[in-house]
Order: sequence, then C-alpha cells, then structure tokens
Amino acid sequence: MGITQALRRAVQQRPDQVAVRFGDTRRSFKELVERVARLAGALQALGLNAGDRVAILSLNSDRYLEYQMAVLWAGGVLNPCNTRWSTAEIQFSLEDSDTRIMLVDDTFVAAAEVLRTRCACLHEIIYCGHRAAPSAMHDYEGLIARHEAVADALRGGDDLAGIFYTGGTTGFPKGVMLSHDNLLASALGVASEGIAPEGAIYLHAAPMFHLADLGIAMAHWLAGSCHVVIPAFTPEAVLQSIATDRVSHTLLVPTMIQMLIDAPAMKQACDLSSLQFVGYGASPISEALLVRAMAALPGVDFFQAYGMTELAPVATVLQARHHVLVRGRPGNKIRSAGRPINTVEVRVVDEHGNEVRRGTVGEVIVRGPNVMLGYWKNPAQTAAVLRDGWMHTGDCAYMDEDGFIFVVDRLKDMIITGGENVYSSEVEQVLGSHPAVAVCAVIGIPSPEWGETVHAVVVLKVGQQVAPELLIHHCKRHIAGYKCPRSVCFTDALPVSGAGKILKSVLREPYWNSGGRQVA
Repeated sequence: MGITQALRRAVQQRPDQVAVRFGDTRRSFKELVERVARLAGALQALGLNAGDRVAILSLNSDRYLEYQMAVLWAGGVLNPCNTRWSTAEIQFSLEDSDTRIMLVDDTFVAAAEVLRTRCACLHEIIYCGHRAAPSAMHDYEGLIARHEAVADALRGGDDLAGIFYTGGTTGFPKGVMLSHDNLLASALGVASEGIAPEGAIYLHAAPMFHLADLGIAMAHWLAGSCHVVIPAFTPEAVLQSIATDRVSHTLLVPTMIQMLIDAPAMKQACDLSSLQFVGYGASPISEALLVRAMAALPGVDFFQAYGMTELAPVATVLQARHHVLVRGRPGNKIRSAGRPINTVEVRVVDEHGNEVRRGTVGEVIVRGPNVMLGYWKNPAQTAAVLRDGWMHTGDCAYMDEDGFIFVVDRLKDMIITGGENVYSSEVEQVLGSHPAVAVCAVIGIPSPEWGETVHAVVVLKVGQQVAPELLIHHCKRHIAGYKCPRSVCFTDALPVSGAGKILKSVLREPYWNSGGRQVA
C-alpha cells in the first residue's frame, strides 16, 4: 500500500468534493489529482528517477500539499526543509541527501539562489510562489500546464517515502528515513482513535515541514477530508479560517494554543461553532495552559499525540474523553501522554531492556510498523536506537496500571521550545567555540510562552570576560535562532559526577520545582 492510494480512492468516491482550500483557491479531488499527476510528469521530465529526493523550502500553501503527493506519485522521496534553519543547515540536508530538485516560494527565493551556488547536487529549482518566476528557475504553473498527467508510480510498502531531518546530537541534523508503510501505520493508528472522521475539514496551521502536521494530515487524507491551508500560524488567521472555512479539526503546538487563547481577537465575537477537535503535540503542555484552553474553547474536544519523527510520528494518543477536570482541577489521566495507538506496542524498560513494574520510571521503547527504517547514511546511530526491533526513544516515563504513559524527563539532552527540537550538545559545540568560554552546559528551563527556552551555564576561561548578549550573538552566527540561548549565566564550575559527566539534573533543579518533572 502506498500513500497516494488515499488520493486515488478519494477521486473515485468523491471527485467533486472540495479537497483543498487556500485563500480564494478551491480545488476538488478531481482537479487536485489532475494537477498532482501533471506535476509528477514535470518532475520526471526534469530528471527525477525512482527514489530521487525532492526538497521544498516554503511556507504553507496549497502547492505544498501538491508537492507532497506529486513527488510520491512520480516515484520520488520527500525532503521538506525546516524554514527556521540557517542556510548552512539547509545546505547540509540537501547535500547529505543528494537532493537534485527543490521547490521554493517567494519568502525563500534569495536563500535558494545562495544554495544553488553552494550545492553541486542541486540541479533544478522550481519557483512555486505567486509572482513571476526568477530567471533560471522553472515556473510551477507553467510546468503543470506544459506536461501531461502520468500514471502513479505505485511505490509503497518499505519503499522510502521521505527523509525528514531532525536536529543532531553530533552537531549535524540526522535524516530520518520513513517508508510508505511507516507513515501509513501511524496514520491508520491515529484514524482508529476517531481523530479523523469522514467529512472533517482539517486546518494546516502548524508548519507543513514538521512531521507533526503531516502525521495528522495523513489520517485526514485517508478519511477524504478537506484540507484548509494558511501560510503561517497567527491567531487571527486561525480564527478567520475557522469562521470562513468552517474548520472542524486542527493541530496546534502548545505555544500556538497559548497565543490563540490570549489573542485579543478571542475576546471579540468570532464564530467558532464549526470547531470540534483541537489536537496538540510536538512539545509538552502545562496543565495550567491546557485547563485555560479547555475553558476558552468550551465544547471543543482536545486530544494529545505523543511521539517523535522516528515513529512517523505518533506512538500514543490521549483521547478527548480523558481530558476531564475533577472539581475544577485536571484529572489524573490528563497528565499523561495517553496510551499506544492500535498499530503500536510501547514498553517502559530499564537500562538492560527489561520491562519495569507499573509506576516505575524507565525508558520508553516502541515497536511497530511505524518505526523508521533508520537514519540516512548513519548505520552507527541507527544501531544505537534500533535494538531487537524496538525504537529506544530516550524519553523517561512510567506506565500506570491502565497502560497510560506518563513522561517525566528525557534521557537525551533535548530541549523542546515552541514545538522545535533543540539538542543541547549542538548548542554547546557552538558556544564552546567562543574564545572566552572554557566549558558550558545547555539546558531547557520552563517558559510560559514556549514551554521551554534554551539556557546556557558558562564557565569562562581565566581572565576572560564577555557579556551574555555577545555569546548569544555568537551562536546566532552559526545556528538557527530558535536553537540559540535566550539566557546565559556564569559559574565558577559545573557540577560533575564521579565519572566526570556534567550533572545537568543539578543545573535544571532550581528552575523546575514541580516535584518529579523536569520537562514542561
């Protein structure tokens, strides 16, 4: 089974139903499939062979949806670029994956011109914006108009569907290889939870390069839902789209939820009567924020999806029926990440891989058809996390007697800020390159706005002085802004274990006083 089967089924059963809405654009499934098949033909004419990678660097749009399906229809492999990355980070992902074709919109034309000069592998750039195409770039609509529709390549099963780059603990992003079966197994598990019912209207408000959006959207493709797209999240755009497009379902990261319910527009008269489900995921959410959101959106069902890119991406779901308040306070289950979806098996194990007793903290491991094929060109890191058929997540949690997972900490030193993963070792390498820094440690500290923010604890070299702002500026020259420390403090020495390992739990302790949790 392949991902494009969802399109073929939809055009067979509901050809005239609206499939996509973007601004004033409305397209039926029949029109969408015709455009997808023509774009696939254009990609093949540009030299795309089976298994070749095609990137996109773009804000959300209807053309982003067409890219996702057309690349697979043509037999290619997706490589969606993180729009928040620096040019150097995007360059690495293109060169590492040997990406030969890239789509780019108006926002990133200048970056694409730079990447063209730096990446020898990048042979063709398709302009998918809404102005005149720059010279030396192919015009998106022109390609569709000039090329005939081609038959679906019918790739599926274990065939590679996408390489999704995520922050790397070695200072470079890791390419997570996901097959058609991986993505479909996650989507089918999500669909079985009732999250994507027939007739839904799903709003793409989260960035479409993020697998959190694609993972939930895949369930809606299977259900034949209508897909509504806004270029980027703003509270006003979301509220307007709900009212105008009669949106019933959406996925928001917790930061977006907070911005939405605190927006002045929420205090004005706005028609949210169509909204039925709000999913959240990609980063932890505080109980206080969740309670406020439930109060601000009465009658709307909330659900949580927990997972990671390597799991395509969903492992567990906390259903709406478990989002309950007891005497005005969150019920016990609302504190959890839910239970495994139907296609997935989850265990909590000790350092030897043995399952621990219920209520005992250990590492979350996952087995199922959603588990990634591995890391692109990185067998050593693949072997480190895929052992005996189980994906070792690096998340520390316990399971209660009812099978609910409660995440309490991370074995990996990963920070999740505003829905984006930040690996502390990557930031530490950049900070450590400053001539005044002797040693440093980067941790996540609580933030009401972002869930967590990046904080650096620095030991300076003897006789050196430097302002925190200069260290932050140094980081911004080398890595994406969201990865850079928001705050810096100085100390004479870092706490270390008997083996000489920096004790980040000690550094985090003053900032996390919730009693047992060191994540948001």
